[in-house]
Amino acid sequence: MTSTTDRRFRVRARGPVACFTRPEMKAERVSYEVMTPSAARGVLEAILWKPAIRWHIHEIAVLAPVKWTSFRRNEVNSRATVGRFDYAADEDRAQRNTVALRDVDYVITASFTLVPGKAGPEDNARKFEDMFERRLERGQFFHAPYLGCREFAARVEPAEDGLLPHEAGNGRRPLGLMFYDFVFDVPGAPVRPEFFHAFLEDGVLRVPPRAQVLGGGAS
Repeated sequence: MTSTTDRRFRVRARGPVACFTRPEMKAERVSYEVMTPSAARGVLEAILWKPAIRWHIHEIAVLAPVKWTSFRRNEVNSRATVGRFDYAADEDRAQRNTVALRDVDYVITASFTLVPGKAGPEDNARKFEDMFERRLERGQFFHAPYLGCREFAARVEPAEDGLLPHEAGNGRRPLGLMFYDFVFDVPGAPVRPEFFHAFLEDGVLRVPPRAQVLGGGAS
């Protein structure tokens, strides 16, 4: 069984509205100015999700200038729980302000590895590579891809060669502490969010390896 792949996939994701919510904002939704690694992983898993593979985001290139928009949305204050039948969403709504991005356009560079203990003897990297490419080319998805929030649909397709970041040649600028992903596969440990110090380098967010983030050495 081949457990690793050196193949890197380039996927273009764009749409009219996106919101990659900062977790420190409680009353309002306020987006990071760049797609987070977690949101990028969600786009790839919309195309191909299998328990046997784990996606790794390497780069997110920002093709369009960062533009903002704000609006108010109706949201529910809580979630219905299993076994509760008296929950009425119409009675639990609140209007919240959203500060989102508009006219976003990204190229995600990623690869995957097979997950020990979940990949069967018949699984191999080449099989999933072919499956992902075929689904991406045909526009097939397990669920509709989105840009941070499910109502903000993404147009997803293979990234063509020659696409340049909007800030190419502008050097390095900090984006602050950015949400990386939730860690939920450490035996005996509770689910926890992980963060890293993000920088946009010539219009590209370079994502540190997962082991580096979990080890606290991201910079």
